[in-house]
Amino acid sequence: MASELCKTISVARLEKHKNLFLNYRNLQHFPLELLKDEGLQYLERLYMKRNSRTTLPENLAQKLPNLVELYLHSNNIVVVPEAVGSLVKLQCLDLSDNALEIVCPEIGRLRALRHLRLANNQLQFLPPEVGDLKELQTLDISTNRLLTLPERLHLCLSLQYLTVDRNRLCCVPRHLCQLPSLNELSMAGNRLAFLPLDLGRSRGLQYVLPPFLYNKVIGCSGCGAPIQVSEVKLLSFSSGKAVGTEKGHVLPLQELAMRTLHHTHHASLKDLDFLSPVSLPRSLLALLHCPLGRCHRCSEPMFMIVYPKLFPLRETPMAGLHQGRTTVSFVAYCCSTQCLQTFDLLS
Repeated sequence: MASELCKTISVARLEKHKNLFLNYRNLQHFPLELLKDEGLQYLERLYMKRNSRTTLPENLAQKLPNLVELYLHSNNIVVVPEAVGSLVKLQCLDLSDNALEIVCPEIGRLRALRHLRLANNQLQFLPPEVGDLKELQTLDISTNRLLTLPERLHLCLSLQYLTVDRNRLCCVPRHLCQLPSLNELSMAGNRLAFLPLDLGRSRGLQYVLPPFLYNKVIGCSGCGAPIQVSEVKLLSFSSGKAVGTEKGHVLPLQELAMRTLHHTHHASLKDLDFLSPVSLPRSLLALLHCPLGRCHRCSEPMFMIVYPKLFPLRETPMAGLHQGRTTVSFVAYCCSTQCLQTFDLLS
């Protein structure tokens, strides 16, 4: 195996390869052949997935100065060393599925970095220097132990995709609302207790979500019947509406936010000047005044999603009016699958 590895690296050096694949080699140390003499000056992409390395060499940038992509998925690396910060041309760094406990502040020196993947590690915090990554487009820090996100994260002006699933976050940081290019934000499986809608920026308003949300239980806010769910997704606000089914146990977080806003201000819905069309779309402002309807089971308002249930009239006492021949059905609308399953037209 060692001779084969040496031959692979030697050929890459002689032929000036730009890509080098060293996946699934059970490497416990960084190959010294990569660091001999002048290194691999032409190498741009290094794949070293599924090995057993625990560290990276300090002279990595000196020997691989033109490295653009570095894939270290599924190793045993505990610390992102300072040496990584010298890879000034690096655009993609994948350290997912390692044993990372610390990310060094020098990572902020990777000014060309576009994609950073740190999923499935043991991180409890990220250094504030992550905010210096002006070109960063993708950040995946899912399945860690994060309690908060760096306050300077909003300085990553190019950030488009942020995945923070399965951490220990209790809130959606308000500074994320300042990310101008953010297209997708996923925070499933956290401990979210409130959702900032960026309403009235000077007032710093926060709206508390129902307790069942941060206990990872979703249910009808009126009858309180719980429905266990595995994750809660944060969806972007839009005017789109949906029809739910019995299998759709997870309510969109935007629906829960709308219901919370309605409950919080139900006594003063005629005076919603603090909700400007800039912070909340005009279509959603209109929905707060006039919901789609109210649940036939618990009378709670519904805004973005309803759960219909059909009752053929021929199976009800009203069938006598049509001598049992009608094919018309009565449609009941519920606010959740729990209400949908427990609602009975005759009860």
